[in-house]
Amino acid sequence: MDSAEAPETQEELEALTATIAAGVRAGERVAVARALNLVEDRRLEARPRIAALLRALGSGRPEGHRIGLTGPPGVGKSTLASTLAATLRRRGHTVGVLAVDPSSRRSGGALLGDRARIDTDPEDQGLFVRSLATAGELGGLARAAPAAVMVLAAAFDRVVVETVGVGQSETDVEHVVDTVVFVVQPGSGDALQFLKAGIMEIPDVLVVNKADMGEAATRARAELVGVLRVARSAGLPSAPQDGGDVVLVSATRRDGIDRLVDTIERHREALVTAGALVERRVRGQVEWGLRELLRRVGDEGVAREGGLAAARARIESRVRRGTGPF
Repeated sequence: MDSAEAPETQEELEALTATIAAGVRAGERVAVARALNLVEDRRLEARPRIAALLRALGSGRPEGHRIGLTGPPGVGKSTLASTLAATLRRRGHTVGVLAVDPSSRRSGGALLGDRARIDTDPEDQGLFVRSLATAGELGGLARAAPAAVMVLAAAFDRVVVETVGVGQSETDVEHVVDTVVFVVQPGSGDALQFLKAGIMEIPDVLVVNKADMGEAATRARAELVGVLRVARSAGLPSAPQDGGDVVLVSATRRDGIDRLVDTIERHREALVTAGALVERRVRGQVEWGLRELLRRVGDEGVAREGGLAAARARIESRVRRGTGPF
């Protein structure tokens, strides 16, 4: 929905939105690209069209799964995203990949470094890769990421979100995916540092990449298992008790990827069985909606409307009705 084709009337808006939404739900690549172009539009006049599109798309495919790959720079997230997507395709899933890249200082667009390292087949209609610029946003994601994930979730069975290399307090990915996969590499010392920072509170699955480094990789896995036990004893209930969700892989050699996919799928099944999948997505939308509200009106504006608690309640009500927040 480019600016040149912006609808003049409410009827035209609804008709154009319905056409694009139908194409997205059918997995049509052109429609998906148009929808993503729209949700990346930061102009004020684009907001009604974005909101209409997201309402038309709904909550995504019931059988779908949104997977986030996060971790420090240089751990091999892009290569892992590529091999993960290829394995999911072999298992019969359609896959959308959102690679969040640093922004060009000149153009503001994505530098495309991550996307260039993700293998794609132009003939494969079941795999779609999109880069998204952070545009200076902190947290490892871009401002348009939640809406972009909703678009991809309506089009594909599995959505893989690769974040920019994160620091010790950047945990936004947990608000846009169902399963957070945290990636470290041998010899980095990341486990202890991220435990201190609190980022270890968000992963559902932990991965030690570069298993081809041998003993160093095995030690890194053992270190992570120990860190998780400390975390659990300190009151972190989500940490696995036996290290069963710490997976050793080599993305370049494709070793351990099937086990990683099995672990990710088990996490999804556990969420569904517990009735927690929908609630997790609602919480994520509420958090992002609240952040957008604060961005637009500031602390004083929220205070005039009754404060954060009241704003959060209103946003949650809209999310559950399917009318917001974005």
